[in-house]
Amino acid sequence: MKVGIIPINIGVQSADQIVQTAQLVESLGYESVWTFEHVIVPVNYDSKYPYNKSGNMGAAPETNFVDPLIALSAVAASTKTLRLATGVNILSQVNPIYMAKQAASLDFISNGRFMLGVGIGWLREEFDALGVPFERRGARFDDYVAGMRKIWSGEVVEHESDFISWHGFKSYPLPIQNPFPVVMGGVKGKIFKRTAQLGNGWFAPSGDPAELKGHMDSLRKECDAIGRDLSEIEITCMWPGVGGKEFLAELEAVGVTRVVMPMMGEGDPVERLHKVAEQVIA
Repeated sequence: MKVGIIPINIGVQSADQIVQTAQLVESLGYESVWTFEHVIVPVNYDSKYPYNKSGNMGAAPETNFVDPLIALSAVAASTKTLRLATGVNILSQVNPIYMAKQAASLDFISNGRFMLGVGIGWLREEFDALGVPFERRGARFDDYVAGMRKIWSGEVVEHESDFISWHGFKSYPLPIQNPFPVVMGGVKGKIFKRTAQLGNGWFAPSGDPAELKGHMDSLRKECDAIGRDLSEIEITCMWPGVGGKEFLAELEAVGVTRVVMPMMGEGDPVERLHKVAEQVIA
């Protein structure tokens, strides 16, 4: 079981904190660091966060949300083996050429250590601020992933759709990894169909084995429908850092191959990192 942490970029007070945390977890044997993303945090919003009963994302507008790709670039430059991942970036609200370029560049400078986790988005107010339609964001997401894969192929890009008009260009550098790992995040809507069709991995914002079993059944059904082997898709889920090896064995039995531990929580996060490293990773 691989063990990572999340988020490396939220609530931090300095670049040194990001770098030093990354170097610490690398030295302790953690496999990866992950980020969260919001470009803005509205003071008030009507949108409902789907993974909290309160409907609130739980972060004040003044919380430092360091851009995920910039934070991970700092980590890439200061580590050697640690994998880097976004968990997740909101693909539907950005320019997909820039995202394809930035993702390929980060994989290039990290020597093949980056995983691009992407989601559709839930915060209408953020889309409005960026001037991007909230409607049809799922269809836009699907189209963007398909288009970005053409950019990462290294071939001349030709892609005409409702959302993209790309013709006669290339974009280098290419990602080091081939295929470049795109991780789909979430449990809502058509996520399992999208993951089966377009994803190299699935990131579940949950860590309950019983709940995950149901989700895995849904993902397996979608894979079977298109003749895809479920084992090709790497499964990542949240894990609060408790329960030890016995609990991780339950997750592994469901099909999980990586857990990511939230940095937020009670007590000193550094002590928690050392405790998990000693009791689980070692």
